[in-house]
Amino acid sequence: MKFLANENFPLTSVRLLRETGRTVIAAAEEMAGAKDVAVLSRAVSEDLIVLTFDRDYGDLVFKLKLPVPLGVIYFRFDPYSPSEPFERMMELFQIDGLSFEGKFTVADRQRVRQRPLPGAK
Repeated sequence: MKFLANENFPLTSVRLLRETGRTVIAAAEEMAGAKDVAVLSRAVSEDLIVLTFDRDYGDLVFKLKLPVPLGVIYFRFDPYSPSEPFERMMELFQIDGLSFEGKFTVADRQRVRQRPLPGAK
């Protein structure tokens, strides 16, 4: 499972995820200033799961029906620290049966909700 961290996803959390052996491409490092559509396009072309604090990704895939990435994880909270998104990801990884592929995942501090992405099996 590989991830593409949107520019609003803290680099501290990106680095911490990388330290656990996960592959995380950071838009802030490789695509600074890129529009959401460009980030989405890269995620689609490289089979990546988007990590974002931007709810616009839901509009892009559900309303505008743009090409769908492998998955989207939308963090619906303002992080207290640059490492909090990493900590939340680690909690999500511990949930039995939780899969991010083919899902639009909404994670806040207390719960996680998912809905299938368009065209997901």
